[in-house]
Amino acid sequence: MSFRSAAVFSSSACALALVQLHWPGVGFWGPVLMLGGLIFLHELGHFLAAKRMGMPVEVFSLGFGPRLMGFRWKETDVRLAALPLGGYVKLAGFNPEEPGAEDPYGFLKQPVWRRMLFYSGGILSNLATTLVLFTLVGISQARVTKVQETWTVVEVAAGSAAAQGGLKAGDEIQSIGPLAFPGTTWEDTVAYIQAHPGQPIPFRLVRDGKPLAMDLTPRLEGGKGRLGFSQFPVPIPLERRAFRPGDVLEGARYAGITTWRLTGQVFAFLKRLVSFQARSGEVAGPIGIIRQGSQAAKSGWETFLFMCGAISLQLAILNALPIPALDGGHMALLAFERVRGKDLSLDLKEKILTGGFLLLASLMALVIFLDLMKLRK
Repeated sequence: MSFRSAAVFSSSACALALVQLHWPGVGFWGPVLMLGGLIFLHELGHFLAAKRMGMPVEVFSLGFGPRLMGFRWKETDVRLAALPLGGYVKLAGFNPEEPGAEDPYGFLKQPVWRRMLFYSGGILSNLATTLVLFTLVGISQARVTKVQETWTVVEVAAGSAAAQGGLKAGDEIQSIGPLAFPGTTWEDTVAYIQAHPGQPIPFRLVRDGKPLAMDLTPRLEGGKGRLGFSQFPVPIPLERRAFRPGDVLEGARYAGITTWRLTGQVFAFLKRLVSFQARSGEVAGPIGIIRQGSQAAKSGWETFLFMCGAISLQLAILNALPIPALDGGHMALLAFERVRGKDLSLDLKEKILTGGFLLLASLMALVIFLDLMKLRK
């Protein structure tokens, strides 16, 4: 085996926090390159940390299974493997997931802070990626001088009246009954829909640049009408001014604020998840990310970079969780041993890490199953 960071599950676990990113689409290569790039940067963080420690790296792999192609850089086999479900870095002569393995290059003799740096390398890399991408988005937004606001459907609940009526994420809403957009608040929209259970409501939309009309009938739930979708005002830039040096500071400020806000959303979702309050529609796996990311890519580079930054942030947070077999799990074990003043037995370590691996493998199977069920609807 090799040191497999949380990137082995990145294409499913990172999507657990995609609470606000629901873009449909049929493209493929944009989101595939996005996932591949984020996995590469995550593993690059571990690779650079290992080299900083003087630890030789035997394998740097994107994907798992049989080697398809690659090249050798010094002692490292840089490869592309057959199963594109993550990636891994394999240290030469030592594997943290096999505590009883030989340690000819002295990984266990390194100071605790250096070993912590190695385990956190991928997390720090993803966090840095997030800040860079959000800064670029912030610089772009700072240059906007004129926008056009559109109201866009961002989520349609699976099996809802809206979904059965044909509404799709990405639809631009022009009117709902007598309510025109822009010009109507979301609160007024909800009140109107709730007041018309069982009554067809005419919708005027724009889908893929073409006008579309349909009638949606709210279901009676809890004494009120419900369609099961959410919309959000999306500003479309019309004019931009020339770049100014001060835009970099504005971009950095935007990156900090956005990172903090999205971090709160991730933890809020994780809280709902562990308390069994999260909806299955909020969880997406590899197929879901590709569908969502494809529309983001078609919406423009700014939207696509924002989605890349958001997923990179989610990777960093989820990998830092103290779950065995994740980066945070290794760090938690190391910290516990440091406080305890004595290492855990090799047998116990192997059982803990194996249990964590099986837990994450089950999670992967679950989100792929949910993805496939959504494709059937």
